Amino acid sequence: MPSYPFIEKELSWLSFNHRVLQEAMDKTNPPIERARFLGIYSSNLDEYYRVRVADVRRRILLHQEVGGDPQARALLTAIQRRTLELNAEFEIAHLEVIRTLARHNIFLENDEQLSDGHREWLRRYFHSKIRKFICPIIVSPQVDLGDVLADDATYLVAELRKGDDFSYALIEVPTDHHPRFIELPAETTRRKKPLVLLDNAIRVGLPEIFEGYFEFDEVQAWSMKMTRDAEYDLSDEIDESLMDRLSSGLKQRLTAEPTRLVHDRDMPDRVVEMLKRELGITRIDAIIAGGRYHNMKDFLGFPSIGRASLQNSDLPPIASKALDNQRNYFDVIRGKDVLLHYPYHDFYHFTEWLRQAAHDPAVESIRISLYRVASSSLVIKSLLDAAANGKEVSVIVELQARFDEENNIRWSKVLTDAGVRVTFGIANLKVHSKLCLITRKEGDGRVRYAHIGTGNFNEKTARIYTDFSLLTARPELTEEVREVFAFIQAPYRQVKFKHLWVSPTTQRKEIYKRIDREIELAETGRRGRILIKVNNLADTDLVTKLYEASRAGVRIDACVRGMCTLVPGIPGMSDRINIISIVDRFLEHPRVAIFYNDGDPDVFISSADWMTRNLDNRVEVATPIYDPDHKRTIIDLMELQFKDTIKARIIDEDQTNPYIHRGNRRKLRAQISTYNYIKQLESE
Repeated sequence: MPSYPFIEKELSWLSFNHRVLQEAMDKTNPPIERARFLGIYSSNLDEYYRVRVADVRRRILLHQEVGGDPQARALLTAIQRRTLELNAEFEIAHLEVIRTLARHNIFLENDEQLSDGHREWLRRYFHSKIRKFICPIIVSPQVDLGDVLADDATYLVAELRKGDDFSYALIEVPTDHHPRFIELPAETTRRKKPLVLLDNAIRVGLPEIFEGYFEFDEVQAWSMKMTRDAEYDLSDEIDESLMDRLSSGLKQRLTAEPTRLVHDRDMPDRVVEMLKRELGITRIDAIIAGGRYHNMKDFLGFPSIGRASLQNSDLPPIASKALDNQRNYFDVIRGKDVLLHYPYHDFYHFTEWLRQAAHDPAVESIRISLYRVASSSLVIKSLLDAAANGKEVSVIVELQARFDEENNIRWSKVLTDAGVRVTFGIANLKVHSKLCLITRKEGDGRVRYAHIGTGNFNEKTARIYTDFSLLTARPELTEEVREVFAFIQAPYRQVKFKHLWVSPTTQRKEIYKRIDREIELAETGRRGRILIKVNNLADTDLVTKLYEASRAGVRIDACVRGMCTLVPGIPGMSDRINIISIVDRFLEHPRVAIFYNDGDPDVFISSADWMTRNLDNRVEVATPIYDPDHKRTIIDLMELQFKDTIKARIIDEDQTNPYIHRGNRRKLRAQISTYNYIKQLESE
């Protein structure tokens, strides 16, 4: 058996984030959108250090204590080297975006550029609007900074000098209470839009913070932020027998420890050393000197100011002609499956279906699995209304949805208090499926209606994530959705699925079966072809299977947004595999698999990425698309992705993300073409 090459998934992820950064550099994007891509890049990198780098760091510590992955240290070195390279590109992009905004009369001022009038205005503003949120943390032997600093918050490290003596305090930039961007009053012309970061307002107010309590000749400040390990529950990641062997000291070091310190490169060495000492930063942690400002993720919320052309034009969500203005969605779904593609279609159709179910006298029960929901959620409201109307409402809430734990706990309490039956899934298996099942009494029997989708029941993300939703009353599908809910409640039961692919029981096996069929077709002289769209392609066994399919003559096209460990284009090994990635105004999120089956294609949409965790360690569901019209729609839309000549980039061994070479082909931007396709489809 040949030895197949694999790209380290952590390095592949950095290549994905580089694609995001390239959008910030792309001068064809409107300036404010470029600023927001800087925010996306920064937010992504924060999560990367909290999760993926933290995992590598953990492997190093385990190797030191009890034996583990000896390659982890080399990987961490490669990660830090590549991160520094991208950080340099980020600073160039940031400077270019700021200059571009200035050319359009949007000026982001720092505290040294402020006019006397703006400085005085900002002092008053600080006193009345900001000071109430400021409470400095004084660096002293009584304070353990590692315990009290918030993860990924931006801090100003204030140095107070009295003669030759220095003392220090840390000030959290209170972005939870105040917008990061402050619009200054116009001094000359209304066309000029001066902005200042909240950090600089605090810098202007520094003396006021400390006067009366500390004696000092001078006070100055530099920014920093710290990123921690986000994996608080090690039992999900480490075998119990290994946990028993770990020392209590190492267990403590493995949980919620710093993984990265980013600081202003102008920060004096004495201040950097003080931070390293107080925070317990070690040699295996990343210490990155950067620009004057951190937490650039706040650029995600860059204000909508200036001319309309500085942002993307609106693409109003499209109404489904099958559902629009229908008083009873159940009649429609019973007659024909409904396929929705967000954010092109209006997510309102799903919330309206739930609203109708909440008061429909024929509805007896609603079951739903929730992974991430909006902070203000119509989905939750309808579930509460349904319970108030005497429906049996059962909700599976995933409490381990990373970074949404607090929100999910809050909603769980609200639902429980309203009489909703709330459960928390299966121990050691995240419930990541996107299912809703509604049962109605119709005539002498009961009819079930199901939602099976690729994205969360979240009104906010449904406006920016692309996802598919299938609404169906097909008994062969709805009965198996019922079985999935039963499996989650009692995972020890034997359950068989003929139509749905369900992780961790059948999904991997069913994918292999379809790939093997395409291999057999190719080996017998017929056409074998597979089209895949996923967020991440990083399961070693599946990637190996795709290499085998390519060698057998199967053509494979994959659109992978994030990590991809497969190396395409290797002669004799993966030269029939073409992989692209699209980063654009919407976040590409559907998971789709099309097996062309010699002209009779099988089409599946799924909640699962092609990663080990999704196939073996989560509850995930893929559904076949049986309606021929919807099958054709998905195939058309997926083929559009591979015709993109504007935003599609090539994933290759070098991971440099070159744009697809357009040549003489006309310009085609897949997301805009998708919008136009659906608009045309719904107008026919």
